Formats: sequence, structure tokens, C-alpha cells
Amino acid sequence: MDYSHMCPKYETAAELLGKKWSGLIIRVLLGGPKRFKEIKEQIPDMSDKMLTDRMKELEQSQILKRNVYPEMPVRIEYELTEKGLGLEPVIQSIQDWGEQWC
Repeated sequence: MDYSHMCPKYETAAELLGKKWSGLIIRVLLGGPKRFKEIKEQIPDMSDKMLTDRMKELEQSQILKRNVYPEMPVRIEYELTEKGLGLEPVIQSIQDWGEQWC
């Protein structure tokens, strides 16, 4: 692999995963569909506004999708798309590195 030039695709991927909280949200959703409150419980230091903003960004990037169930009251769940699930080995590699070096 040629590391002497920056690859635009790598740069895009690094920017996506490098945003604060994005990797944590993806890691939580690797456990399956979750409601907003369930995600927030697993990442308690993140504000509701920041979670909302990151979720919208990840949805726009087609990493996750928002499912609305017309029940009373309305139930909304978030889950990873196929593209988002493709990040599982990346997230696992970060976990492995962290366990060894942090």
C-alpha cells in the first residue's frame, strides 16, 4: 500500500469515524436496534443534542437508519444499515488495539 499520498476515501472514512461520539454510537448499535434512550444510557456523558446531531449525520451517511413504528405512543428505533454493519471489523480492531495498548 502506498502511504506517501492521502487517499480521499480513507480521508472520508477517517473523518466519519473520527468525529467525537460517532464510533461509540456505532459500537452501541452493533448490539442491535436501540431506542434513543437506550443509546443515551450506554453513552451517558454525551448530551441529548449531540446524540441527535450525530444520529442525523450518521443517517445522512447511510450508516444507520431510523425506524418509526406507528404505535401509541410512537416508537422510534435506530439500527445500522448494511454499510454501518460493515464497520464491525473496524470497531473490533479499535477495541483490540485499545485492550493491548491503553
